[in-house]
This record gives sequence, structure tokens and C-alpha cells, in this order.
Amino acid sequence: MGILRRYLYPWTKSEVKVFDSDVLVLGSGIAGLYTAIKSSEGCKVTILTKKTIEESNTEHAQGGIAAAIDEADSPALHLQDTLRAGAGLCDPLSVKILVEDGPNCVEELMGMGAQFDYHNGVLALTREGAHSQRRILHALGDATGWEVERALVAKVKACPNVSTLEERFVVDLLENDKGEILGALVLNAQTGDFEGHLAKAVILATGGLGQVYCFTTNPGVATGDGMAVAWRAGAELMDMEFVQFHPTALLIPNAPRFLISEAVRGEGAHLINSAGIRFMEDMPDKELAPRDIVARAIWLEMNQGPVFLDFRPIGEKRILERFPTIYQTCLKFGVDVLTMPLPVAPAAHYMMGGIATNTYGETSLPHLYAAGECACNGVHGANRLASNSLLDGLVFGARIAEKIKARVQGIRPTWEEVRSPELSLNRTETGIGEAVKQSDKQDLRTRIQDLMWNRVGILRNETGLREAAELLLDWDRELLSISSVNEFETANILAVGSAIAKAALDRKESRGGHFRSDYPSRLDESWQKHSLQHKEENDVLYVPVSRVD
Repeated sequence: MGILRRYLYPWTKSEVKVFDSDVLVLGSGIAGLYTAIKSSEGCKVTILTKKTIEESNTEHAQGGIAAAIDEADSPALHLQDTLRAGAGLCDPLSVKILVEDGPNCVEELMGMGAQFDYHNGVLALTREGAHSQRRILHALGDATGWEVERALVAKVKACPNVSTLEERFVVDLLENDKGEILGALVLNAQTGDFEGHLAKAVILATGGLGQVYCFTTNPGVATGDGMAVAWRAGAELMDMEFVQFHPTALLIPNAPRFLISEAVRGEGAHLINSAGIRFMEDMPDKELAPRDIVARAIWLEMNQGPVFLDFRPIGEKRILERFPTIYQTCLKFGVDVLTMPLPVAPAAHYMMGGIATNTYGETSLPHLYAAGECACNGVHGANRLASNSLLDGLVFGARIAEKIKARVQGIRPTWEEVRSPELSLNRTETGIGEAVKQSDKQDLRTRIQDLMWNRVGILRNETGLREAAELLLDWDRELLSISSVNEFETANILAVGSAIAKAALDRKESRGGHFRSDYPSRLDESWQKHSLQHKEENDVLYVPVSRVD
């Protein structure tokens, strides 16, 4: 499926205010901040962030960072667990780099001020799904992401060579006539003006795309912007069919799909059905099976009735000590996990695919790099191992900083070199028909999210995927005239949704986070046996979203 446009907005060079840096970082999560810090020695670095510097998926991460730092653990064991969870699609070299470089990066993060939890004078480590060892570092019980973000933001603010501009929305990448990336076209949401930010190296660290789905643990900023702008510029995307649905998100009417960390199950919580039965008990690894298996098992069990996460086996003292944020949040919505089970359901959580890169973060476009969730070098395969995401941002962010040292010594690009947009616009406007009503335009995001959930969600089949791909292509024509941040985001959601649907349609097998009912998995036989006891292959399962006609 082709892209209907090169640029989202028909800008002109004369209307753009120009800025320049040595290194331009788009995004302020762990990958963006850490890469900016590591790149700042002798370089002028600018970080652009969509909202505030603190707002990202990193801030919302609960579980922790996986690293083989315990004497009983080893990078070899961490590698083995990652490959197993990845369902045969991990790139072994990328994983080797992750697990071997990870401990040093975590130590450096601690040196930057991140304070993890200790017990009896040693780092407190926990275990999560598909890990064979306790290797998850955590902070403030269940607020690891907040603590990591706090430490990195403080470090960035103390770096004289790093400047941060907030409320900057990346609209598209800028290129020269050779196809080299020179910077980014950005909308200043505070003034409404367009800005051209030039740099010798551009790093996309824009995070995930959970907002493509109507039910997600991701914050509102996770609209797939980096993947979409890279794709429009001609960068290769990879493994877009592999979306991870976290098994346990809060399921209470009028409450957000608040993430219930996998560490809760790692500490001993049980998944139970409405009859109080542990429906995962006869499966390998029980509640600590890989996320894709647990999510599908919950999804199918919900067809019989509600599913709950029972914290009580952990013990009151341990719950309050280890999960204070989760405890208080659930209490706010009327559930005391000390005395009653918590209703949960799967929700879109993480993108294993993204902008294709090598192990130094280089994309298929010259001078464009990507790190963190928006990037894909094969380290997560078909299903990310729990708590490898923050480590991914550290390890491969550091490798980008190492790679661009030579690049940033070169000549800084000029505005004159930027290819004029008038020469690059390639919008398909035939067969559109009457103008789209504004009310329909405003509703488009909801239609996309519902369609993706129902047809490109946890269980997929050819009929649903083909319907989704065709509708998304159709709906793209409703976005020919866009100018606001909300409309830009909707266009990006539609673009990455199309990429996911097309990739899922092309992969005629079930593997990891991509499960097609018309191509049963050979990797999860125990789960298949369980699933066939519950549902026929074409049923629309779980929750209550109206079908899009």
C-alpha cells in the first residue's frame, strides 16, 4: 500500500523560521534524553518535545529495567530469555548487544542520578513474565519510569550544550535533492508558527503508537508520529504487525486503561475468572508466560465472564511496599486490592516494530537515526520480553551517540539546501467526491481506533485485516486539508495503522504478538488447546466496541 502524500502540510520555505544544531533529537523519553546527554560532548544538541519534557511513555513505565547484574544471573541467561520471548524473530546480534551492554548503561544511568530500590543494602530485584531470573531493577516500588525520567530531565537541564524546546510537534522531515535528511519541519504549538530545525544528525526518539487503538495503556502523546514522518520521507519500516497488548490493564467503567505492572504477577498475584479459578494454572509458566500468551488467554476467558487479578497472595505489607502507585490508583476507582480482586483486560501497550535500523540506530535514510520504541533493530522479535524496553533506549541510544561523533564534525546544512516542498508534493486527490463534513472529520480518529481494535487487534484474520486495510486507505482521502496538531496526529495514526494492517495481512502465520485465527500458531500448542475449548475462529471477542461498517 502506497502513501498518499509526501508532506502533511503544503508549507513554503519563506514562511518557516529556521534554527540549527549539531544534533536534533525528537522526543524526550528515555531514548531521547539519554542519547542527547551522550551526544552533547562538544556538540550543540536540541531536544524537541511534543508536550512537556517530562511527558512520554517512559514516565508511565512501572515495572522497571531488566539487566543481568545479580551474581546468580548472566547476560547469557538474559539473552536466552529474550530470544525465547521473541518467538524466533529476534536478531541475535541485537540481543547480544542489549544484554552485554545493558549492565554498564544501567550503572551509568545510576551515575546520572536515578535511584533504584534497595533491600538490605543491595539492589532489590524482581521477576516478570518469561524471565528465568530476578533481574528487574525498580524505583519507588512501581514508579520506575517516573524516577528515570526525573533523573534524566535533571541531567539534561544541567548540560550546557543541550537545549530543550517544548510544545513542538514534528510535522515532517526535511531533505535535500540527494535524499539526505537535513532536519525537521516543526509546528510551534504555542505560537502556531512553522519552524525548520536543521542538524547534521537527526534522531527520532518519538516513542510508541498506542493511540492507534481505542484501549491502550499509553499516554495521549503516543500517536506514532516518528514512524509516520519517517515513512513519508521514504524510510523503511519493519515488523509493524507485532503490536504488544499488555495482559493486565485496569477495566473499570469511566477509568483509563491504567497499566497494572507485570511485576504484580512476578510478586505472586493470580489471574482468576469470575468463579475464582486460576485459568492459567495448567499452562507452562502460568501467569508468568510471555505477554502474548497471557493476553490471549485473558481475552478468551473474558468471553465467559470477567477476569480479575488477585493481589492478595502477595500479602498486604508487600503490596503497600512494592506497589504504592497501583494501590492508590485502584483505590481511587473504588477497588481495594488488599481485600478484593481487580478487574483487568488486555490493552495496546508497545510496538515491537518500527523504523528499521541497524545496531547503531542508522535508518535507510542518510543522517537519520532512530532509537527507543519508534525504532526496530530486531531486538524484541515478535514479542518483547518484559522490562527490556527501557534498556533498549539506553543501549542503542548510546550506540547512536558513538556513531554520530564523526558525522557532527562535518559542515552544518543550510536552509538553501532544503528541497522545496513544491517539488515534492505528491498527493493523490482523484476520486474523492464531495468535501468531507467537519463532524465526520472530527470523528475519524475514533473510527480508526475502533477499527484497529476490532480488526487488527489481539486476534486477527484475513477478512478483518483486508477490510481494515481498505477502509484505512479510503479514510486517508478525508485528510487532504489539515493544519492543526490534532489533525496531524490523526493523519499519523492513520498512516501507522495502515502499515500495521498491511504487514499483518502479509504475514500468513501466527507468531508472538501477531495471532491470526486462520493461521494457528505452532509455537503455542498449549495455548491453542486451551483456546479451542472456548471460541470459534471468527468470533469478535472482548469488549464492547461497535463494528465499523
